[in-house]
Amino acid sequence: MSIKDDKELVELTAKEPEKGFRYLMTKYKEAVYWHIRRLVVTHEDAQDATQETFIRVFRSLSDFKGECTLRSWVYRIATNEALRLLDRYKKEERVSLDDSSSELSNLMADEFVDYNDLEAVKLQKAILSLPTKQQLAFNLRYYNDLGYDEIAGIIGSTTDGVKSSYHIAKDKIVKYMNANN
Repeated sequence: MSIKDDKELVELTAKEPEKGFRYLMTKYKEAVYWHIRRLVVTHEDAQDATQETFIRVFRSLSDFKGECTLRSWVYRIATNEALRLLDRYKKEERVSLDDSSSELSNLMADEFVDYNDLEAVKLQKAILSLPTKQQLAFNLRYYNDLGYDEIAGIIGSTTDGVKSSYHIAKDKIVKYMNANN
């Protein structure tokens, strides 16, 4: 069986939950993992948040009304899971969102990061230095190539707010990259 679009995927999941969910996982798991990974930094945390994302998606898929795209809805759940994990760390005082040095040390200790690509590591450091809202806007636009309207729906902002956050983030990243040459 070939699934043409997300509407068919939602219908299949309603009729055959396990089969539909396997299709959903196949389609979105990697993109969701990397979206979360860019926010939480470590592989293990990203895996946990990705798993929890798909549990929440599966449990609430019958509530999906199609008011946004399925992709946006899945990304919104993934974003909330990543932010929930970061908030828990903040409350446990393991990670301070205002001080990216602990996040950077997690990045440096992660075996899934290619340290031979120094520009990529520097870019990741620059992104981690941004406030969360700017990180989200930048990551979803730059890495996932989502439109401003879709990003606004995912992060609960306005289109103009997302545009502003993205451009401010981009300017900060360019300055960071140029200052650390």
